[in-house]
Amino acid sequence: MDIERILVVGSNGLLGQKVADQLLRSANYAVTLASVEETPIHVNPSAPYHRMDITNRRQVKDTAAMVDAQVIINCAAMTNVDACETEREMAWKINVNGVEHLVEAARKNGAMIVHVSTDYVFDGKAGPYSEDDRPEPLSYYGKSKLASENIVRSSGVRHFVARTMVLYGYAEGVKANFALWLIKSLQEGQPVRVVDDQFGNPTLVDDLAFGLVRAMELGKTGLYHLAGRDIQNRFEFARTLAHVFGLDASLIHPIKTAQLKQPAPRPLKSGLLTLKAEVDLGFKPNSSEQGLNVLKTQLTRAAR
Repeated sequence: MDIERILVVGSNGLLGQKVADQLLRSANYAVTLASVEETPIHVNPSAPYHRMDITNRRQVKDTAAMVDAQVIINCAAMTNVDACETEREMAWKINVNGVEHLVEAARKNGAMIVHVSTDYVFDGKAGPYSEDDRPEPLSYYGKSKLASENIVRSSGVRHFVARTMVLYGYAEGVKANFALWLIKSLQEGQPVRVVDDQFGNPTLVDDLAFGLVRAMELGKTGLYHLAGRDIQNRFEFARTLAHVFGLDASLIHPIKTAQLKQPAPRPLKSGLLTLKAEVDLGFKPNSSEQGLNVLKTQLTRAAR
């Protein structure tokens, strides 16, 4: 069997690390890691690392050519929703121009591109959404991610685009996601305010990584929703987390999104329907309770 050459972009991030871990378990892949930082978080002799900034067209082109990538998996993005709203030029540069550069490199290499998008392409008025529902982004982040989807889908390059949402999990050296922030706050006995009017599927990052790699292995193309099994509001998810980790749920206080006065508008009644991925990919995402138990095991191991 031929060994497939895969370039994992954004390999130092939460999703990038998980995708790399999955790929490196197989002898069928020659994996190259690339991220904007000078050095890799994990030095792996079987996965060379290149510093690559996706906003730099020349770096992207040179790296993809040097690796002779057959598949480019893009795990890089500017995902801070409020920062995207206030720093629009930077958001567009990373989320749109960066994807244009990756698509250009994929076209030159004859490579497939695997790209990750978000439920923020929807307005959150009538979720949960299927792949056929019409996107209507509210925020600049959502607009930039919809633009990136359109670039990939209209490129003529073989592609797989996955929308996901409320990603949580643990990997070394990554910034705190909602679940990690909540665990730390509750462990320190700090009261927290969590919105009870934003609905969606909390998604364990390991499940998303599995779905992306599985799609690539099966040669699937097109647009898919990859997200957790449960659709619930953030407050319910927070209470489930407190239960799983044995923390004090009385510290969690419900509030409305409007009270937070955040720069970027949020889709409230969101959620992603994953039936297509379940049927085509054998995608079986964890429930919130199962996913949080996986996270608990990972954090216990990491603390040893």
